[in-house]
Amino acid sequence: MTKNICILAGARPNFIKVSPLVRAISQRPEARCLLVYAGSADDPTLEASLFDDLQISRPQYYLGVVSTSLNEITSQVMAQFDKFLDEHPVDVVIVVDDLASTMAAAIVTKKRGIRLAHLVAGTRSFDIKMPKEINRLVIDALSDYLFTAGVRSTGVATREQSEQSQTYMVGNILMDTLRFNHDRLRRPSLLPDLQENSYLVFTLNRKALLADEDNLRKMLTALVEAAGSTPIIAPLRPEASEIVSRITSASDEIIILNSQFSILNSLSYLEFGWLTAHAKGVITDSGNVAEEATFNGVPCITLNNYTEHQETVTVGSNVLVGEDPEKLREAVTQLVNGQWKHSALPDRWDGRTADRILQILLA
Repeated sequence: MTKNICILAGARPNFIKVSPLVRAISQRPEARCLLVYAGSADDPTLEASLFDDLQISRPQYYLGVVSTSLNEITSQVMAQFDKFLDEHPVDVVIVVDDLASTMAAAIVTKKRGIRLAHLVAGTRSFDIKMPKEINRLVIDALSDYLFTAGVRSTGVATREQSEQSQTYMVGNILMDTLRFNHDRLRRPSLLPDLQENSYLVFTLNRKALLADEDNLRKMLTALVEAAGSTPIIAPLRPEASEIVSRITSASDEIIILNSQFSILNSLSYLEFGWLTAHAKGVITDSGNVAEEATFNGVPCITLNNYTEHQETVTVGSNVLVGEDPEKLREAVTQLVNGQWKHSALPDRWDGRTADRILQILLA
């Protein structure tokens, strides 16, 4: 009998992680994938090329939730996902990461007595003031299958798991995506003459960093000064681009940015992958980008005090500097001078995570 596996994606990064699962399920005659997006079909963050780049079809179903309020997202996703399950019987629901939509779908799933799987379980900041930390605790507590990416998250999930749940260290599914697309990456069309290993990549998304413009100005100053003659390429989404452009154009402290700091519109998935894979170093506030840097062996500086994937620091190429401009300056200086630490691939970053997950779900 065919097993119906529903995958709920709450935001663009979720598709990058679940694409290996979608492809793997399509190759199994005993399984059927129902891919659901919490947002709308015309969501501008889902660029036209994304699904072609990932080699998967667009979601079959959209819940149409577009609110920016976390509580409204939670309530609306719960209502819409409940309606979806009325019309589409499923055997298991897979939710991803730690979004409000992820938690909402998890609650609805368990209330209906459907088996729940959490992809990338056991990640913790241990800061209960963070909304995402609350989401993680709730989702993990409800899940029947806790699929973890590393040793640290496996330890957390195992300690906290309930009687009906099981923890499985399946590895980092983002590596499945990176390995699948490694030979398909494309040089950005906007940068045809870019020399490999000659530039830094800078990304910025965290609302806390963007909100504190005074400290962000200090961080950008430290970054530009420490980089010296090394070009900095910044593919930024519209909100971050607007704030960074305003700060830099209004600042007397940053001798600006001219040809050494280039702000780009967001790139396609395959173009961004090429850019980070061939960089001299990456400065980011994204955990996913830091994981990609470790996979590529590229030095990475993360603008945060913690990471959900500690193995990128203990084994990989990642260093945490928080929001401290002087720590950032010191790390960038070491990076451009070629004084970075040695790194390696963490355990089970072998590109077989989706296969392990399916083997468990179809057993």
